[in-house]
Amino acid sequence: MRTFLILFGVLLLIFLADISLGSVTIPIDAIISSLFGSEVEQDSWKRIILDFRLPRAITAVLVGSGLAVCGLQMQVLFRNPLAGPFVLGISSGASLGVALVVLAGIGLGWAAFTPWISAIAAAVGSGLVFLLVLVVASRVKDSTTLLIFGLMFGSATGAIVSVLQYFSEAEDIQIYLLWTFGSLGGVTYSDLGILAPLVIIGIGLGFGMVKSLNALLLGETYAGSLGINVKRSRLGIIVSASLLAGVITSFCGPIAFIGIAIPHLTRIILPTSDHKVVYPVTILTGAIALLICDIISQLPGSQLVLPINAVTALVGAPVVIWLVLKKGNIRRALT
Repeated sequence: MRTFLILFGVLLLIFLADISLGSVTIPIDAIISSLFGSEVEQDSWKRIILDFRLPRAITAVLVGSGLAVCGLQMQVLFRNPLAGPFVLGISSGASLGVALVVLAGIGLGWAAFTPWISAIAAAVGSGLVFLLVLVVASRVKDSTTLLIFGLMFGSATGAIVSVLQYFSEAEDIQIYLLWTFGSLGGVTYSDLGILAPLVIIGIGLGFGMVKSLNALLLGETYAGSLGINVKRSRLGIIVSASLLAGVITSFCGPIAFIGIAIPHLTRIILPTSDHKVVYPVTILTGAIALLICDIISQLPGSQLVLPINAVTALVGAPVVIWLVLKKGNIRRALT
């Protein structure tokens, strides 16, 4: 509980810092006044905070939490420390779903790329790839082999996207490429009305799987001996993870390394493997990490904004490398 409260306090501070910093630095007291509807020294500050930075920060919290939970679920289900929505091809499947809408257009073109249609297309794409990975996982017990299969699924979907790009108009290709860079700033309040409930539902479904996650740590045979319905648990994790990866990728593009690195950081912070504790702390850690990445991407004091994918890779890759070096064996990195 103490760790949870500390992380929650850190989350609030980083949240305020994310709203404060950017091309225009805004004092904390002006931010608090704007959030509570009071007058501020400059009207432009209030508009910047409420119309641009607040939805961006809320998006970062939702996306960071959702991807972290998605990675945690898949690492436990596959007992693979490198499992995640990006590495196992789930995000690639979501990207393919969006590409079919944007590039192929399904006969409708860019006008079809509404939040609901893109969210459904991405969720279906990620869900199908996840099911393929799960089928392979049921036959292949070696985590390294499973990882290779996941990467191959990602490569296959990437190849299909490349073919679609080759036959698409330049304008559609540009729109899709900008989407693949990843962005938290393009989500409006109306988009949050779709993104937030679906992410909360996905996280809630995962929270209902906490008992199963604890049992699956020791393998499916052990989980079955405890009375856990393994097939139902698998299905629940599939629905939760594919919903989270698909919807988040739809609105913000494919964001790498958060799903891989954050569960491991959480295990370093906590001395327990009980998911009743690990799960909520993973949510907070994911939100904090992506808020920090968002602050870095905005290059405070500059007009430039880096792609969020570049920043998460720069932060996440060293974490994964350090983890493997510390454990000395990739198979032990899940413990």
